[in-house]
Amino acid sequence: MLPDRRVFLGHSMRLLALAALSSAFPGRTASRTSGYPFRLGVASGSPRSTSVVLWTRILPDPLDAQSAGPQALAVQWELAEDETFSRVVSKGKVAALPELAHSVHVDAAGLRPGRWYWYRFILGDAVSPVGRTRTAPALDAMPASLRFAFASCQHWEFGEYAAHLHIARQAPDLVAFLGDYIYEWGPYDLAHPVTPRRRVDECFSLEDYRARHAQYKSDPHLQASHQAAPWIVTWDDHEVANDYGRDRDERRDPGFPARRAAAYQAFYEHMPVRLPALSDAPLRFASMRIYDRYDWGRIAQFHVLDNRQYRSHQACQPAARGGSGSVTTDCRELADPARTLLGPEQEAWLMEGFASTQAKWNFIAQQTLMAQHSQVALSSEDGGRFWTDGWDGYPAARKRLLDGLAKYRVSNPVVISGDVHTFYAADLKPDFFRDTSAANPVIATEFCGTSVTSNSRPQARTDQYVAQNPHIRFGRSDRRGYVMMEVTPSRTTAHFRALDNVWRSDSGASTIATFLVEDGHPGVAKVG
Repeated sequence: MLPDRRVFLGHSMRLLALAALSSAFPGRTASRTSGYPFRLGVASGSPRSTSVVLWTRILPDPLDAQSAGPQALAVQWELAEDETFSRVVSKGKVAALPELAHSVHVDAAGLRPGRWYWYRFILGDAVSPVGRTRTAPALDAMPASLRFAFASCQHWEFGEYAAHLHIARQAPDLVAFLGDYIYEWGPYDLAHPVTPRRRVDECFSLEDYRARHAQYKSDPHLQASHQAAPWIVTWDDHEVANDYGRDRDERRDPGFPARRAAAYQAFYEHMPVRLPALSDAPLRFASMRIYDRYDWGRIAQFHVLDNRQYRSHQACQPAARGGSGSVTTDCRELADPARTLLGPEQEAWLMEGFASTQAKWNFIAQQTLMAQHSQVALSSEDGGRFWTDGWDGYPAARKRLLDGLAKYRVSNPVVISGDVHTFYAADLKPDFFRDTSAANPVIATEFCGTSVTSNSRPQARTDQYVAQNPHIRFGRSDRRGYVMMEVTPSRTTAHFRALDNVWRSDSGASTIATFLVEDGHPGVAKVG
């Protein structure tokens, strides 16, 4: 049963006060647990030029939420300029509170721009694994290069996390995760080449979401990826519920807002993210801002979006069901100019960023494919079939975003995407039904990554999509993996990295396609 919404929201206010006070270190704390406390590893994220968030959660048994005990725990942290910790530059003590699942968030500030650091946590005589992190370059610096990976969609039961092993081995400057970090749904049975996999439960309560995050975080390859570099994260639907939109799930459950708040709290407890200022939103976990901007000197700015929390409900839903569907242009709601995927406030914030950015490259990091991918190659008058959960379900909102890029002459916009479990490379333009021309130019480039594990449609169907949508220049849905990006002032290169076998934790990986975007020339150029 879902908790009463008023009880949950009142509890959220108390949790927020505790989160703010945890760094003040309350007096009644324990200094050890009954087992090794750092089974979920460590992580860092949200990097600024002089600060970065350090994270861990104290949980000796990832499958036993009670294994950390009922008391707050006194956790020490250290940040050093070398991996042997002979030059510790910052350290402190923080309380891991049971009300926040004994999670720890340290906003390590006062750091030097553009350099690597190493960090660890200590509880009693137990020392955590060492993580490697870094600060962003100074705001006025022009780095020679930036290497970052991006990934999404890592369903636990659909394979092994070898993609994260290869991300860690490639040692990027940064990792961007674009949603579906966990999958909430169940029950189901899945075929497996070695051992069938079964899920007997779906997440509804805070305890459910905490347990699911802990299970995922227990994977050693995922831990290695977190330990290799700072992460920038956003969420999609499965961190909460399949295809939810704003305050509505597929069931149209009136208790869904409380479920969403529980999922948001669990997300915060397990991610290296900053909790925004509390003064303007006392019910933070009922409405938690995750969209943000990150500068990487003058070479890049990341505009990280949230296309779940503020969106209009999906178009032309049946009376008794929420979620997505496939519609034609006979669905008049589809073309309503008032419909939004980001919400008015986030749209205005994004336009402000487009107007003010001074970066050479502008990466719009968001959840799902932005390029139109109609299921039939028809004109705008004839229609086609469109999936209502993605940008195709919000064409007016997509056009406003692309028009904003053109209006403010944003330098080198590149959209990075996930969600659809397919590698895509695409040209973005105002009208996808018309040929590219001076009146309908390519405005931006899009690279969409496949899933870490989650399955996809047959490759033959993807080939049809590519043939029917000429602005989509490449599509591969038959491989799992991630994307590695190399950025210099003069060009951005995208390497589509695919696993040999998603069912093997030691799977090899190879680059199946490479694309290039030249400074000042939007659009996809395939080079390998």
